[in-house]
Amino acid sequence: MNHGTKLRERIAGPGTTPLIGVYDMYSASIAAKHYDGMFVSGFGFAASYYGLPDIGFIAWPDMIAFVQRLRGAFPHHHLLVDIDDGYVDPEVACHVVEALERIGASGVILEDQKRPRRCGHADGKQVLPLEEYLEKLEQVLATRRDLLVVARTDATDEHDILHRAERLAATDADVVLVDGVRSVEWIKRIREVVGGKPLLFNQIAGGKSPRLSLGELSDLGVDVAIYSTPCLFAAHEAMNSALADLKSADGRLPQFDPAAGVGVHASTTLLERNIARERLLPEGAGV
Repeated sequence: MNHGTKLRERIAGPGTTPLIGVYDMYSASIAAKHYDGMFVSGFGFAASYYGLPDIGFIAWPDMIAFVQRLRGAFPHHHLLVDIDDGYVDPEVACHVVEALERIGASGVILEDQKRPRRCGHADGKQVLPLEEYLEKLEQVLATRRDLLVVARTDATDEHDILHRAERLAATDADVVLVDGVRSVEWIKRIREVVGGKPLLFNQIAGGKSPRLSLGELSDLGVDVAIYSTPCLFAAHEAMNSALADLKSADGRLPQFDPAAGVGVHASTTLLERNIARERLLPEGAGV
């Protein structure tokens, strides 16, 4: 069974499917222990790979190379990939979709933002004319074979949000995402205009959308939830704290307790699981 079909079937099942945002191979290795689905977050990848905000700096060959490494290490996980606006041109968007499907991505998210783009939960977003976006979306849909496609709008005007959500739901896209939804009431309104099309909800710490559990999202008719940044923000906080402690201790590492902390053994064991998944080394060998 192809990766797109597997994700499509997972989403069609009961409850809300969670996909965890990962930004490098290490964060993916940890996420893979807890969840069977990953979201390749543009926010996290721009921060990790370039040290830049998610406003359009990502080069598509870099994203493809990252997804290829992910698929090699995690052959059975769902991989939903953020491709922003398809890297501007419809021809490039179609080329990227073909490449991602060839290397084993499960799905992509294609947005209608106008450049310079912004994080979906930031102010100042502008969207492409609807017909221009729909033309690009239709070309992507005609290009994919099995790949799941999420049609995303970043509209902020209330009338435009509902109008675009309805138009996106009328296409052959598999899932609709309205990013930056501000309330439960708006989730209900979007769910109504989308009809029977699967609906995706994006949660990000400090973002514009309400914090909701998977059970609450399921009750609202949300089929997929992406968590863009829990790994990135947790790493930020932990690294900042650890380095502040190291500095205050004049460079002396804290006493290591293997029951409470991560050391070289735990880290090596985690990473060697990735080799085992690729069937190149039995799990645990060399530890």
